[in-house]
Amino acid sequence: MRGFIAGTLFLLLFAVTSAEAQDLPSIDAKTKGMEKLEGFYTIYWDEAAGKVWLEIDRFQEDFLYQVSLAAGLGSNDIGLDRNQLGGSYIVHFERRGPKVFMVVPNTDYVAITPNVAEQQSVKDAFASGVMHGFTVAAQTGNRVLVDATSFIVRDAHGAANTLKRSNQGTYRVDDSRSAPYKERTKAFPRNTEMEAMLTFTSDAPGGIVRSVASLADAFTLRERHSFIALPEPGFEPRLNDPRSGYFGPSFLDYSSPIGTDMRVRYISRHRLEKKDPSAAISDPVKPIIYYLDNGTPEPIRSALLEGARWWNQAFEAAGYRNAFQVEVLPDGADPLDVRYNIINWVHRSTRGWSYGSSITDPRTGEILKGHVLLGSLRVRQDYLIAQGLFQQFDPETAPMNGAPDPSLEVALARIRQLSAHEVGHTLGLQHNFAASIDDRASVMDYPAPLATLDPDNRILLHQAYDTGIGDWDKVTIKYGYSDFPEGTDEKAALTEIIDQYVEKGLHYITDEDARPEGGANAVGHLWDNGSNVVEALKLDMEVRAVALSRFGVGNIGPDQPLATLEEVLVPLYLRHRYQVEAVVKLVGGVNYSYNVRGDKQNLPESVSGGQQRSALNALISVVEPKSLALPPQIRTLIPPR
Repeated sequence: MRGFIAGTLFLLLFAVTSAEAQDLPSIDAKTKGMEKLEGFYTIYWDEAAGKVWLEIDRFQEDFLYQVSLAAGLGSNDIGLDRNQLGGSYIVHFERRGPKVFMVVPNTDYVAITPNVAEQQSVKDAFASGVMHGFTVAAQTGNRVLVDATSFIVRDAHGAANTLKRSNQGTYRVDDSRSAPYKERTKAFPRNTEMEAMLTFTSDAPGGIVRSVASLADAFTLRERHSFIALPEPGFEPRLNDPRSGYFGPSFLDYSSPIGTDMRVRYISRHRLEKKDPSAAISDPVKPIIYYLDNGTPEPIRSALLEGARWWNQAFEAAGYRNAFQVEVLPDGADPLDVRYNIINWVHRSTRGWSYGSSITDPRTGEILKGHVLLGSLRVRQDYLIAQGLFQQFDPETAPMNGAPDPSLEVALARIRQLSAHEVGHTLGLQHNFAASIDDRASVMDYPAPLATLDPDNRILLHQAYDTGIGDWDKVTIKYGYSDFPEGTDEKAALTEIIDQYVEKGLHYITDEDARPEGGANAVGHLWDNGSNVVEALKLDMEVRAVALSRFGVGNIGPDQPLATLEEVLVPLYLRHRYQVEAVVKLVGGVNYSYNVRGDKQNLPESVSGGQQRSALNALISVVEPKSLALPPQIRTLIPPR
């Protein structure tokens, strides 16, 4: 009886579902009068209702879903920046009766095997998720239409959570003041872009929000939803090596043989192939092209273009001709469009970090879009650092009538290097904080402005920052982008590239072992100079002493309030702080690399007693009263603000 009842209920449910499907209008009938945007996933704009409708014609087919922040808040302290990338997910659509689910499969645990049952056993072992649920509103054949408005008009970027973590109040999206943003809702053959303007409201907005938003209790951001086709076949993943200097995806392969490492690690890299892999130098099948934000002003625009273009030197060393190019973004182009690798010029109310990130296929490591955020106030901070070293506004020592601005030259030299640095991240490269000891071998280090003294004790900054790509950068690009001739043993060829950099005496140390709070590595440091960090600290202290002894009204421009001297003084007074951190790490420090069994790198070794004593003596001199005291002329020069 129970079986009969259950069967009857199933038939009734099937009949009801079939009837509902028959009652659905066709897609053409439902969308009559709407604007059709045909592309990767076709969308319809309903002007009268202010809605976006999504046509789904493929189920169980993976694609990439990317969330971004198109218009930000403008505060570095909170971190909601214009054109900031957010979450990235492999997803697909599944239909269950009248519902369509956007499913997020679990790609962290897989079985790379032709055994379908084994693949399924891993899928069933680790939970997937449902990003969003839709209700079918129209149907034509196997194609269905769903209302995507609620999917678009939501805080997918997590801005409210970011505000809460920053102690800026509890915000929520006000639906009455939020809507799809038609101007940036578009469809292309391999990507569909949907955007919304979201108004966030709070009864108790925080102080930082008050400082940047026109309405702190009801400010508006724009969030982007991108549906992106996964890359065409033909890209070959390249295994990562702890010595290679690359980021990259990793996942666990449960079909790997017992006794081997289950974790698969790939490097992140763009697709780049030679037209002729057998040639020592070849044009690429398709070059890598980056675009600079067309809102970037001169002279910064030219500096950023020049610095980013340095990377072509590394690709030339890897056997390519004209493989890496940088242009200005065409007018009307969308910087969040996945078709453009972009260098964004981003404004904030306070100086903040710059970032290089990517949209990447997590299955293979293929980079689909390089995406740089450069903070516009960084160049002004670099100007300020140089300004403390020159009395360039003193008419007796540095007349300004048509004379070049030395602080600007230093700031532009730094912004060239910063452009190359952040683009390097979008090519897949990690930091190399040991490059400074190898004569500035990488733009992936954090460089300190090198200042020296001539025989007359004049401060020289003509070599404040290096120019061009370093030897380490050429090695990493060779590892990641070399296109080997057919028949090459790729693993052996990659090992040979690493062996060559070891034989050249180059070093590689990245974040975890270089930052002062996390490591005792003796060669990996941030914002340092020189192969001998103790001698570099001594030079910094000499330069600092000379600059402080001459510090005065000539360090600020005409008609500037004397109180602004404080802004110039602080970075000068603390000029040596990062070099101090480098020297501190020698005390109890260790020289080590990322060794792999059988490689040619040295094994870990403690810093010698002599080096440690030299470091201690240098550190003691830094905290002596004569080093800490301000010169007399400064103590009475700066009035309250």
